Amino acid sequence: MTAETETAGGAPATEGQRLPVLSARGMVKTFGRVVGLDGVDLDLYPGEVLAIIGDNGAGKSTLIKCLTGALVPDAGEMFIDGHQVRFKRPQDARDAGIETVYQTLAVAPALDIASNLYLGRERRRPGFLGSVLRMLDKKGMRRDAAKTLAELGIGTLQNMSQAVETLSGGQRQAVSVARAAAFGSKIIVLDEPTAALGVKESNQVLKLIEEVRSRGLPVILISHNMPHVFEVADRIHIQRLGRCAGVVTPASHTMAEAVAIMTGATTLAQTPGGA
Repeated sequence: MTAETETAGGAPATEGQRLPVLSARGMVKTFGRVVGLDGVDLDLYPGEVLAIIGDNGAGKSTLIKCLTGALVPDAGEMFIDGHQVRFKRPQDARDAGIETVYQTLAVAPALDIASNLYLGRERRRPGFLGSVLRMLDKKGMRRDAAKTLAELGIGTLQNMSQAVETLSGGQRQAVSVARAAAFGSKIIVLDEPTAALGVKESNQVLKLIEEVRSRGLPVILISHNMPHVFEVADRIHIQRLGRCAGVVTPASHTMAEAVAIMTGATTLAQTPGGA
């Protein structure tokens, strides 16, 4: 007899089907008379890069903020591994295994690389020194930070005691992504990770995204850079006017077709790969 599992949408799925790590159903968010999200559905599957694209005002940032606890949706449901969740603050999402890297490069420039990796999660030294004197285990954090960066293939950062303010933009972004990969047990969300970076630094970040995916960790990538999206994404969620205009893949649609759907010049059903 075929085993069945109840999916987020309520329909049974056979054991052989992939079940999403994250599902959102009917997400609605309004700001007065402005509709940020109008019934958006989203699925993120294990080991994939899901890109979210859309013009300014399409609802990309609002959707991500609702998924990561920065905003509370007015309506809709969210599920992680089939279990319903409700985030009221970003820490709730972090506790559930979702790590977010924002476009603004949320690093502390005056701190070193290891301190940034463990920012907000600092470890105490064992025994009396840690429990009573509250001393940090700086040596252990530097050792484990170096191990994390090495596992992600980040070879340009060797000295964990180096201040982040001395790093390039791409290296700073690598530290942010490494922190997310180290502590994101379920999902990593990257908001415009290559914005304001040069070609070489952008390529480093894209390779890092591929490395994270190869470890089986799913990634949500928000980007305006279509070549980057088509280079690393497995599926592309297209937002338009607060709604999902469709989900395509780099194999089924060209860059021009994705942009046409995004701008409303065409619909998904009208494109060659559309339903």
